[in-house]
Amino acid sequence: MTDHLFNLHGDVLAAMRRGPKHFTKLAFVLTEADEPADTELSHFRDRIIAAGPGDELTALWHRTLTGWDLAEQADWSAAPPRTDARRADTYTRLGFGADLRKALDHAVPVFKEPGPTIISRTPTSWYSRDTAAARSFYWNSYEQLLRRKGWSDAAVSSLDEASHAVVERLADPTRTEAYGARGLVVGYVQSGKTANFTGVTAKAIDAGYRLVIVLGGTLNLLRGQTQRRLDMELIGQENILRGADPSDPDALIDIDYQDDEDWPAKFVSHGGRPSTRGAFDIERLTTRDDDYKSLATGIRALEFDKQVRTQPLHAPDNLHRAAARVMVVKKNKSVLAKLIKDLKKIGPLLSEIPALIIDDESDQASVNTTDPKKWEEGKVARTAINSQISQLLGLLPRAQYVGYTATPFANVFVDPGDGEDIFPRDFLISLPRPTGYMGVQDFHDLDRTDDSTTGNAEESHIRGIYEDTGDRLQEALDAFLLTGALKLYRAANGVPDGPFRHHTMLVHESVRMAEHASLALRISSLWHEAAYTSQEGHDRLSALLASDFQRFADDGLPTPTSYEDLKQHVFRARQLINSGGTPVIVVNGDTERDYAQPDLDFDRTPNVWKILVGGTKLSRGFTVEGLTVTYYRRKTQQADTLMQMGRWFGFRPGYRDLVRLYIGREEPMGKSKTVDLYEAFEAICRDEETFRAQLTRYAALVDGKPQVTPAQIPPLVSQHLSWIKPSARNKMFNAELVEIRSPGQPIEPASYPTDANAIRRNTERWRPLLDSFGAAPVTLTNPPDTTSSLARTFIALTASVPHSELMSVLSGLEWERPDLFRPHLTYLAQLDGKLAKVDDWLVIAPQLSRSSRIEASILGSSPFSLVRRSRQAGKTAFGRIASMEHRTAALRIIDGADTPELSVSPVTGVILLYPVVEGQSDAETHAAAPQGVADPSKTIMAFTLIPPISATDSTRRLLRFQAKDSRHANEIFVEATSP
Repeated sequence: MTDHLFNLHGDVLAAMRRGPKHFTKLAFVLTEADEPADTELSHFRDRIIAAGPGDELTALWHRTLTGWDLAEQADWSAAPPRTDARRADTYTRLGFGADLRKALDHAVPVFKEPGPTIISRTPTSWYSRDTAAARSFYWNSYEQLLRRKGWSDAAVSSLDEASHAVVERLADPTRTEAYGARGLVVGYVQSGKTANFTGVTAKAIDAGYRLVIVLGGTLNLLRGQTQRRLDMELIGQENILRGADPSDPDALIDIDYQDDEDWPAKFVSHGGRPSTRGAFDIERLTTRDDDYKSLATGIRALEFDKQVRTQPLHAPDNLHRAAARVMVVKKNKSVLAKLIKDLKKIGPLLSEIPALIIDDESDQASVNTTDPKKWEEGKVARTAINSQISQLLGLLPRAQYVGYTATPFANVFVDPGDGEDIFPRDFLISLPRPTGYMGVQDFHDLDRTDDSTTGNAEESHIRGIYEDTGDRLQEALDAFLLTGALKLYRAANGVPDGPFRHHTMLVHESVRMAEHASLALRISSLWHEAAYTSQEGHDRLSALLASDFQRFADDGLPTPTSYEDLKQHVFRARQLINSGGTPVIVVNGDTERDYAQPDLDFDRTPNVWKILVGGTKLSRGFTVEGLTVTYYRRKTQQADTLMQMGRWFGFRPGYRDLVRLYIGREEPMGKSKTVDLYEAFEAICRDEETFRAQLTRYAALVDGKPQVTPAQIPPLVSQHLSWIKPSARNKMFNAELVEIRSPGQPIEPASYPTDANAIRRNTERWRPLLDSFGAAPVTLTNPPDTTSSLARTFIALTASVPHSELMSVLSGLEWERPDLFRPHLTYLAQLDGKLAKVDDWLVIAPQLSRSSRIEASILGSSPFSLVRRSRQAGKTAFGRIASMEHRTAALRIIDGADTPELSVSPVTGVILLYPVVEGQSDAETHAAAPQGVADPSKTIMAFTLIPPISATDSTRRLLRFQAKDSRHANEIFVEATSP
C-alpha cells in the first residue's frame, strides 16, 4: 500500500536542501493542488503521535530535524546548533504550530551532546553545504551504509558535521594557487577515528581530491585493517571488481575478498560502476594483502587523463571527470621510498594533483625526534619516516596533510617554524566523546576528593592488584570465562547486540618478548589447572558471579539470578576459549610473520575467543575486538604510551557492565617513590580532559576572529605527572603562557611546596587574612540535585578581605612549580581596575562534620578545621582541594543565586580556604596540630579562587602568552598574535 503522506513529505523535504522553508506553501507548489491543504499538518501531527517503532515518516523527520539541529553552517538561524533555540527557528521557518511542535519534540528530542571543538585559522568559504550536496556521490553511499549498520540519526549527523569541518579547512582543490593545509584531528582511544577519516575521504574525493594516501600504521596487520575498512565502506564492490562479473567465479580469482565472509553482502554497493552513473571511479593502488609496490608498468597507474589538455588537472572541467586513486600505505621506510620514487617520475603533473594525505596515529613514527642540538647549523636533521612525509608534501604542493591521533601532545609540540614539517598550522579539531563510548569517565571517579567514599566507576570496573593481595591472575581468568558465559546467556535471551562475535582478554605486563612467552605458559597452566569442569571450579565461578557480576549488573540487560542458569553457557564458553588446544595467543615479534595469526585477524576469523599476551604491538591502532577483561601491570615513563595502552577504552554494546580492569596499584618505583598505575592513568586522563576543556573555551570566536591558532596551543599542555613526560622533550618548542583569564571559573593552584621551611613561610604570609575571620560560623546550603531530594549543608568560617590585601598574600607565595600559578597571578593582579574592578573577596573556610573534625589554631588564629589530603603519586599537586559541595556553593554565590546566608556584590570574588595536612590518617593530622595548635611547617594553606563573572574586559579574551619558535631563534620572546 502506497504511503502518500510519506511520499509527500519526502518530496517536500528534498526541496529544502538549503534549510527549512514554509512546509505548507512548498507542499502546495509540489502537489500542484488548487489551494493549500491546512489539514495536511493536522494529519501529520496525528501520525507522529500514533507512530510506533519503525514508522518511516517519523524516521524521515528524525533524520531531517537532527541534521538541522547539528548543522554548524546555518544561514537561516542565528541560534547555535544543538539548542532548543535552533529547533524553534526551524519550526518557525517550517510554519509549524504549537501542537505539532510538541509532538515532534516528543518524537525527535533535540540532540544536545557537544560537537567537535575547532581551533583554526579563519576557514575559507569554498566548501559550503550547497557545494557538498551538489557533489556527494561517495558520501551518500557511505551515509546509507552507516544507517544500514544501525547508526543513529544523531551519530550520522555528528559524523557529517565533523568530517565537513575538516574538509572545509582544506584548500579548494580547484584553486589556481597551490596551497597545502596542515591539520590535526584528536579523537579518543578506540573511539571511531577511522569512521571520521573515512567520511573525510568520501567528502574530499567528492569535492575533487584525486589522490588519497592513507598512512595506516606500522604493521601489515594494521594497514590491512584500514584498507579493508575503506574498501568495505567507501570504495565499494564495483570499484574493487573493476568491471568483472561478480557471478563469474573465474573473474573473482584475483579479488582479495573472495575468502571474506562479509564479501560482498556487507561491502557498499554503488548500484553500478560510478563512472556509468554520472560520478567517477576509485582505483585502488593497494589491496588488503598488498602494500604499495613499485608499479610494473612505470607510473601509468598514477597518470590522470585530462578531458581538456590545455587546462591543468585541477581545473573543474578536468577534475570532476577524472578517476580518484586511493592507497593505504604502511609507515615503512622502504615502502614509502618506492612511492616517492614513482611520484618523482610523474614530473610537472604533480603540481596539478589535489592530494590528501591522512596520517593515522600521526604521533607515532611521523614526528621528527632528532635532537635539535645535534643538527648542523642551518640544517634540520630528520628521522626516516618524518623525512619521507616531508618529501611527499614537497613533491605534492597541493597535498593536504591531516593527522589523526588520540594523544596529540607530540604533534602540537612540533616546531611551528619548520615549514616542511607536519605541525597543524591550519586547524586542530577535537572530536566529541561518542555516544556509547566507554572512556575515562567510566573507569575513574574524577570528581571525588580524598575524604569521599569510593565512586561507582571504580567500584564497578576496577580490580586492583596489590602487593599484599597476590597477583589475582587466576581471578582474572575466572572473570574472563564467566563474562564469556554471560555474553552467551544474553545472546540466548534476545539482547539486540548479541550474538557476541568476539570475546577477548588482554594481558600486558612487559615489553620483553621472553617474558611474554613465560607469562603465556603460566596462563595456559593456570587455565588447564583451574578445574572448570569440577565442582571446585563451579563453586569458584558461582561465588564470583554473586560477589561481582550480579552485584554490578546492568538492570536493563538479562543476568541470571543463579549460577545454575548460567552453567550450560560456562561449558560452551570454555569450549570456545580453548579451541585449538590453547586459550592464549602471544602478540609480539620483530617481523610481519609474527603477526600473521588467524586469531589476530578479527575481520576474517568468525569467532576470536582468546587471551592475548603481548607488549607495545597491542597498542597503537590495534583494536582488540570484544575486549572484556584486561590485566595490566606495565609501567612506562611516557604519558602518550600509557594512554595508547588503554585498550579497555572503546565501545562495549551489550556488555558494558561486564568490563573489568585488573591493574597494578601502589607498586614501588625507585627508592622513595611509589607508582599506582590506576592513579597514573587518572592523572594523565585529567590532563587530557583539561586540554580538551581548554580547547572548548578558546574555540569561540571573538569579533569573528579566533582567540588562538594551533601555533598557540602548546602552552596549554602544562600539567602532567612529574615522572611521565607528555611526549619527547625535543618535540616541544619554547613557549610561556603568561596569563589565563578565568572570570566566574574556579582557579585551583597545583604544585604546593614540599619543603617544610617553604610551607612555614607560606603559612605566615596568610597571617593577616587569618586574623580577619569571625568566630561564629555560617551555614551554607546547596539545593537538592536531580538524584536526591536532600539538601546538602555545611558550616564555614568567613571573612571579607580587600583585593589589594589578597594580592599581597598571593604574590608572596612560594611554589614547587611557579610557572603553573604565574599566568593566573598575572590575571588576578590586573583586577585592580586595569582589566576589571574587583573590590574584595569573600573567604570561606569550610568546616568538616563534627564527628570527623580536628580543629587547631593557626599562628594564633581562631580554631580552623584541618583537612587531610594526599598528593598524586610522583606529583606535587593534590588530586583535588575543594570538595564538590563546597565548590558548588561558591559558584552559586558567584552566579548570584538566592543564597540568603551569604550574598556578594558583582565585584566580589570568592575563595575556598583549606588548612591542609598531608597524610592519610587522623594520627598524622593530630601530629601536625598537638594541643590544638597547628604546626605552620606542616599546614599547607591550600585554596580555590573564583573571580567574579564581571572580572574581564570588552575584548573577552581568555588568555595571553608569549612564545618562541625557530622563526625567531635569536629573540628572547615574541608576542604571539593571530596570523
